Amino acid sequence: MIIDTIEVQAINSFSRSESLKEVYGLIWVLVPILTLILGVTMGVLIIVWLERKISAAIQQRIGPEYAGPLGILQALADGTKLLFKEDLLPSRGDMRLFSVGPSIAVISILLSYLVIPFGYRLVLADLSIGVSLWIAISSIAPIGLLMSGYGSNNKYSFSGGLRAAAQSISYEIPLTLCVLSISLLSNSSSTVDIVEAQSKYGFWGWNLWRQPIGFIVFIISSLAECERLPFDLPEAEEELVAGYQTEYSGIKYGLFYLASYLNLLVSSLFTTVLYLGGWNFYIPYISIPELFGINKIAGVFGMTIGIFITLAKAYFFLFISIATRWTLPRMRMDQLLNLGWKFLLPISLGNLLLTTSSQLVSL
Repeated sequence: MIIDTIEVQAINSFSRSESLKEVYGLIWVLVPILTLILGVTMGVLIIVWLERKISAAIQQRIGPEYAGPLGILQALADGTKLLFKEDLLPSRGDMRLFSVGPSIAVISILLSYLVIPFGYRLVLADLSIGVSLWIAISSIAPIGLLMSGYGSNNKYSFSGGLRAAAQSISYEIPLTLCVLSISLLSNSSSTVDIVEAQSKYGFWGWNLWRQPIGFIVFIISSLAECERLPFDLPEAEEELVAGYQTEYSGIKYGLFYLASYLNLLVSSLFTTVLYLGGWNFYIPYISIPELFGINKIAGVFGMTIGIFITLAKAYFFLFISIATRWTLPRMRMDQLLNLGWKFLLPISLGNLLLTTSSQLVSL
């Protein structure tokens, strides 16, 4: 009986250790994901505050100033207000499509952050098809907008959903062709490999200098994908009241609001990764990553510098998109489609053919 008792105790201790290992493994999987979600949420709150302050400065106003120091808590206050507002439902709408639409829009954009490298070896999923996964996932978001417009049983909402789908398809093709050109230059579709390929030649190795036409097309297509002015036709208030958002209130409206800023942030981050060297910041004769040892230090300091450089580049393009909102007038729908199909598509296709030819010649 003593031997049997010892064996039972050994089995119990072994099972406990195995269960603890499983728990620790689950924690190590969830912690990076939750950290990224928290960081992205804070980034969105900062973007909302920056847009209000920059817009106020352009229009010679003060902007938010009462909610927290310099009004930095205004976005949090608005989110809390939307969370507690009544969730109204259209009486004759399709409740399933109406409820699922905002969730699809947010989740599809959140998944894009999985392949964004914020620093050296600081990426949730270093996939060999990273940029292709981003293109595939981002194409799901317009389906959620179309579902929302159709499920609202409202002609303005449905028109906004159709506009969103048409606009996304029109500008996703030039954007994809620009991404393919970058993949050809880097000989990889991995976001980490693309950043490493740019770091080989320093500041002048950024794809911004090697793909200037693709960069311009990518920026215009990104603004259209994010439905930012002058491309915010799916929710043009003069024509469609609020587009596919017309029947929404409360937290569901807040999800659309969140999705637009998440998409804006992910587009700026991909611009940084694809064209501006990611976490690398090279000045002629001075290499900041080598100065601080970002490529060698695996500690907190190196990761912090890498994240700071990545976010600084991304927020620079956020400033450009915010300033563009108050600089250019809204386009008509026919002008928007003509720009996408008749100008950006041939230019991006020609850029891809030139890139392919140069790569074949260099073999």
